[in-house]
Amino acid sequence: MRKVYIMLVGLVLLLLSQCRTPKTKIARADFTGSRACAECHGKEYAEWQGSDHDNAMDTAIASTVLGDFNNAGFERNGFVSSFFTKDGKYFVHTKGPRGKAGDFQIAYTFGVRPLQQYLIPFENGRMQCLPIAWDTERKTWFHLADSVYKGQEINPNDWLYWTNNGQNWNGMCAECHSTNLRKDYNPVTHVFNTKWSEIDVACEACHGPASEHNKWAADKDRSIANYGLLVQTSNINSETLINQCAYCHSRRTSFGDFVHPREDLFDIISPQLPVEPFYYPDGQILEEDYVYSSFSQSKMHQNNVRCTNCHNPHSLKLRHEGNNLCYQCHKQEKYGNHEHHYHKSFNEEGEGLILDNGKKTIKAGEGSLCVNCHMPGRFFMGVDFRRDHSMRIPRPDLSDRLQTPNACTQCHSDRSNEWAAGFTAKWYAKPNRFHFGETMYLAAGNDTSALKGLYKILDDENSSAIIKAAATYYLGAFQSEENYLKNKELLKSEHPVVRREAVKNFIPKSKSDLKTSIIPLLSDSTLMVRNEAVSKLSVLKQSDFDSIAYRKFSNSVGEYIRSMEYSSDFASSRHNLGNLYSNLGQNQKAIKQYKEAIEIDDLFFPSKMNLAMLYNREGKNEKAEKLFIELTKQNPEMGQAFYSLGLLQGEMQKYDEAIVNLYQAAKLLPGQNRVKLNLFKLLSFKKRGKEASKIIDECISLEPSNIEYLYAKIELLIQQDNMREAKNIARKILKTNPETRDKNQLLQFINS
Repeated sequence: MRKVYIMLVGLVLLLLSQCRTPKTKIARADFTGSRACAECHGKEYAEWQGSDHDNAMDTAIASTVLGDFNNAGFERNGFVSSFFTKDGKYFVHTKGPRGKAGDFQIAYTFGVRPLQQYLIPFENGRMQCLPIAWDTERKTWFHLADSVYKGQEINPNDWLYWTNNGQNWNGMCAECHSTNLRKDYNPVTHVFNTKWSEIDVACEACHGPASEHNKWAADKDRSIANYGLLVQTSNINSETLINQCAYCHSRRTSFGDFVHPREDLFDIISPQLPVEPFYYPDGQILEEDYVYSSFSQSKMHQNNVRCTNCHNPHSLKLRHEGNNLCYQCHKQEKYGNHEHHYHKSFNEEGEGLILDNGKKTIKAGEGSLCVNCHMPGRFFMGVDFRRDHSMRIPRPDLSDRLQTPNACTQCHSDRSNEWAAGFTAKWYAKPNRFHFGETMYLAAGNDTSALKGLYKILDDENSSAIIKAAATYYLGAFQSEENYLKNKELLKSEHPVVRREAVKNFIPKSKSDLKTSIIPLLSDSTLMVRNEAVSKLSVLKQSDFDSIAYRKFSNSVGEYIRSMEYSSDFASSRHNLGNLYSNLGQNQKAIKQYKEAIEIDDLFFPSKMNLAMLYNREGKNEKAEKLFIELTKQNPEMGQAFYSLGLLQGEMQKYDEAIVNLYQAAKLLPGQNRVKLNLFKLLSFKKRGKEASKIIDECISLEPSNIEYLYAKIELLIQQDNMREAKNIARKILKTNPETRDKNQLLQFINS
């Protein structure tokens, strides 16, 4: 029997090995262009032509430019921009660098509907997105700032001004609008040498370089793995397919060019979590999210629904019209009837909604469409309506409390949330179930009552990975022994996005705790987590590592630097490099990176704070003071800047200035008694006893058992020769802390 069993096992293993994709290594493949695909894949190529991917970017010529360049004018804030052609080329006369007006040539179109933007080349290989765009439906020019940056005045020095980095195509847009995009930014010279193999999102953007596949097609060489394609796109699971799309269809930080193939999505991006201020507390879209962090919250995602179940991957069109798209999975007889949606269908007679004095009309039947209830949307970039892919059940009962929208009152805008909640309760007769948004709302406000809900989310196996990561993110705001232990547990989560947040949150109890907890994550399967581990471990010295761990750390530091240098045209990446070099003791490199961050964005306050503190550590207090003063003027609500400035000026013996700034810090940071304690010390030193007494009494009233404040009060009373009251406070300390280590000194003082 044993021999038969072994033979059967061997036969099974042989059959399984024959079913697997051959492991033959694919030779280095080159990009050949989409036309090479058309001969064999004519249907797919035809579907792709004219799609949004095909039109993602193009050369500005008569057949691609949709906007009115027939000497059209556009007036805004008293200035008229004009659009015209000259020698077959397209131009705009508008305000450019430093707000100076000039003529600028349009080099490329960017996007196709419902708006089209235009790219203008500048020095150092930069291309900038013109802020005046063409509304392809209304056939008119409009300014993006009027909808995207409502209420903000974007001046020529602002990072967001159209000729500055916030509207730079190379860093902000390029990687998802062309094929085989190579950003090629030089962080030293600040020059871009950005290239692509095809100007739009073509076949090889998703399928990878095709030269080896073309060889396979020509020679039918069956020894080439996966038909010669570097990227397998058939017979893959839903997560792998979704990740193919997620590199572009996500709000994220990128670590490098999108090079095929990649083992893990999180080796090349770090996604934005669904937290405020980018999302509503219940995970609904607020700012642009590009789908991934919305869809990955959904039950569809958890049940292995993939992008291509709904969208044709080549034309990008929906596979079915109306509710038929949903009826692929959801039974029409259950979800298509009135007893489910309680709205008129399109084939029923009835009046639509007429709102805003006739300016808005919603046709009868719209309420029966699944997407209008479960995928409501928002307008982005002024005119681009995008649906929320978290595919949620409307919860009008939460809207007033959480300040969140709901599908009901987005249509019935003349009604209240309470009105809508009444109908949903009547129709569905279900108790309102716990929603993670209730917890996230409390957590975002630093309400400790959120902790129970955060633990519930984290311990629930049905919670999506992205929501668990959001819960981990919020958990970091609450410090306790229980949370410390929970966070250590989350360092070993199966989900990379959770591990990332757990590393960020981790506050070690000792150097040994830091090493044993975080060093193992230098071997994490994803670059995203390894980068966070580097940030935490960079405070250690080489002597703190053993030889193997230090080799891993050094390699990971190299990865981290390359990741940050890829996006070093952004202030945040320069800031991260500054922090790394500062922790490593390489102060001059740190100073350079902080300065670069400020040069990119003069309003990037974290770099100004850190640079000022680094100057202070180096004894360059005048430079530090200048930066802190600049910060307080640029952001008069930034209490920490006033606090740091006050402490520095105290150190510089500029006591009067220090007191003024510490008063302001105490006003802006009312919950931080440490600020008041430092203010008290200066007031006491300057013999401003009445003010000092008031400040320390405020501290004691907020924390009556804090011995440090009581000792400070005793010190002031002794200075004021009020020994009787000083001894009363000493007695109070002994009464509440009879075993204090200063017991003998206090008794001696009382009896003196």
